[in-house]
Amino acid sequence: MTQSPSGSDIAEAEDFLAAHPEIEAFDIVLHDANGIGRGKIIRRHELPGLYKGGRHLPISILGLDIVGEDVHETGLIWDQGDGDLRAWPIPGTLKALHGTNPPRGELLMSMYHLDGAEMTSDPRHALKRQVAAMAAEGLHPAGAFELEFFLLDPDRSQGVRPAAAALDGRRSDWTEVYSVDHLHGMEPLFTDIYRAAEAMGINAETVISEYAPGQYELTLHYRTDVMQAADDLIRLKRIVRTQARRHGVTACFMAKPIEKYAGSGMHFHVSLCDDRGSNVFAEEVEGRWTDTIRHAIGGLRATMGESMLVFAPHANSWRRFANQSYAPVSPSWGVNNRSVALRIPAGEVKARRIEHRPAGVDANPYLVGATILAGIRHGLAHRIDPGPETQGNGYEGGDDLPMPGDWREAIRAAQGSAFLKEALGPDMHRTFTAIKAAEYQRVARWIADVDYALYLHNA
Repeated sequence: MTQSPSGSDIAEAEDFLAAHPEIEAFDIVLHDANGIGRGKIIRRHELPGLYKGGRHLPISILGLDIVGEDVHETGLIWDQGDGDLRAWPIPGTLKALHGTNPPRGELLMSMYHLDGAEMTSDPRHALKRQVAAMAAEGLHPAGAFELEFFLLDPDRSQGVRPAAAALDGRRSDWTEVYSVDHLHGMEPLFTDIYRAAEAMGINAETVISEYAPGQYELTLHYRTDVMQAADDLIRLKRIVRTQARRHGVTACFMAKPIEKYAGSGMHFHVSLCDDRGSNVFAEEVEGRWTDTIRHAIGGLRATMGESMLVFAPHANSWRRFANQSYAPVSPSWGVNNRSVALRIPAGEVKARRIEHRPAGVDANPYLVGATILAGIRHGLAHRIDPGPETQGNGYEGGDDLPMPGDWREAIRAAQGSAFLKEALGPDMHRTFTAIKAAEYQRVARWIADVDYALYLHNA
């Protein structure tokens, strides 16, 4: 037996197989720089061997673009001879899948070199590294992501439009924000989503009808382990997509799928505890903010501009940022204010936290988490003052901190950022920025319909 560098134990596989004699196969899933699940489906009898010796996978699996094509500039393709590395199971992630026929399970994987060293172009390792760095400083992050998404009609012949209700086929083109009756129309789908989440050990909580036709939000229970919080989010996206397909609708995780409506975010709520388990963001007198939370916000503000590529990684991501669209347009902060980028929510002092709002739902939660934790550490280490709180409408007025104006600027800022290189690690930074630069070139070459609409007869 080869010692597993991930800490996985074959007893987990043996116990699971004994408890689930009905399961015939397993999805083994590793997530790349874009947060796309890559891997294989293995048969039941292969699972113990996977735990004993890992599974060889090509190094190029971590150098793919959004559609799964090689990005040679990552240095992970022919520069390495596209050799095999070894993926190992992540302890505690072996779960049953809901509603599969025949029954299947799912297992998350992480990539290592053949000698057991971490393959640091794997985004899980970037977050793991920041969590470890915080622990060395006596701090332990806790948090949860919010998942916003659209349910759309799979037939696009009449344009992009909300899906008909799974219950009765009724279609609404109205916003219907927070409408409970509207939610009832998707009750069969959401019932399956909740059941699938429960099978995964994910505590999916409140569902709401969000601020656009066909848009919804699911909240996730707070985790004391932010790696588990990222796992929850990335698995819940897969659950929603799978269950939506089974109900004949399309789950859309584009940041901005419909021009005239709000886009979809992936807000991250984060707090910090000390070694005794006390929340260091919590103030003694309500509203008198601790230096810790102020400096954390200061660090997040100071590093936001050069980090925006992580929070808005695709061309479509940048369509989400518009005035009064519930997406932040500057590195502002405020209290109980949804027009800012960094919000201190109202609520009990003991639950004091920062809501980080810039990331779109199309971002990779492992990289988002790593970058946010690194920004907090930067603020604490340098005792950065966040400046005055934004009062009222955060879309009005400017900010003296630089922010990229578009995707191309964000790529350049990320490429030249010493902070982001440290936050993600040099290998992950090189891989991620190379993939984004290649994606930009793909989009730049694309002649879109808008070009013909504006210029075919007018230029």
